[in-house]
Amino acid sequence: MKKIILLACTCAVFTLNLQGPALAQTSIQELQRHRGTTISGTITSVVGNEFILSDGTGEIIVDAGPRWYRQINLRVGEKVSVVGDYDDDDFDAYSIRRQNGEVIQIRNGPGRPPWAGGRGRD
Repeated sequence: MKKIILLACTCAVFTLNLQGPALAQTSIQELQRHRGTTISGTITSVVGNEFILSDGTGEIIVDAGPRWYRQINLRVGEKVSVVGDYDDDDFDAYSIRRQNGEVIQIRNGPGRPPWAGGRGRD
């Protein structure tokens, strides 16, 4: 019996390590106090690559960069998790995880985004 419990614990730890580092979930209401966070909710509106995300505590505009850089094609009603930073009254997305597990990588993290030079510039 002890071997089965040990095996189960070992498998659980191994599985958690495969998923990468754990990110804290932050409610939209508490967003202004945290940086480099993950928020989750339901998309209530989409305009280009910006969308409104609602989690029951509030709503926020999520900016996924310019459409010419990458079209994200999200839909109203979709449930997503977004990793990014709160900045200037919106949330700058680094990556978006759809409910089916698909990850849309927008950029690698804080700092200068890859589209900062404009269309056709590096």
